[in-house]
Amino acid sequence: MNIETTPLKDVLLLTPAVFEDERGYFFESFNEQKVAEFINCKFVQDNESMSQKNVLRGLHFQIPPFAQAKLVRVIQGSVLDVAIDLRQSSPTYGKYFSVVLSAKNKKQLFIPEGFAHGFLSLEDHTIFSYKCSNYYEKSAEHTILWNDFSLHIEWNCDQPVLSQKDLIGETFSTFESPFN
Repeated sequence: MNIETTPLKDVLLLTPAVFEDERGYFFESFNEQKVAEFINCKFVQDNESMSQKNVLRGLHFQIPPFAQAKLVRVIQGSVLDVAIDLRQSSPTYGKYFSVVLSAKNKKQLFIPEGFAHGFLSLEDHTIFSYKCSNYYEKSAEHTILWNDFSLHIEWNCDQPVLSQKDLIGETFSTFESPFN
């Protein structure tokens, strides 16, 4: 497995070794021993969603003590995946990183606690899977507005399909981060 740093401190891009032949392919999607040097958290919950093209989910996070680190990947289709640093003391506070994750490239993104996360589905029937380091807690869930002007996220989609929750997310300028 190849593990690369990204422009955001502590966000990592993982590319597994894929073994392909005429029968298909095989790869390890997660191996705790291989990533332990880079990722220091225990994953306790796996989630999966299916989205049609132009569905945008995010930008979501949970506040302490229910904050979550995530390891995200695409099983079918493709997404534009986005992480935003919400840690006040971080040199990349308020910055974002985006990458295309797809069933074809099999890349994964590790997003530590203290980040908002979202994605835009680029294809119909995209299946998105992620591991979380903490359990879902509705009372701790928050949303930053996906199109907040101050973040300058290049979604390249003028009219995404959004949930009611994502339509009314908080602006970054009014957000008071609980993350140091």
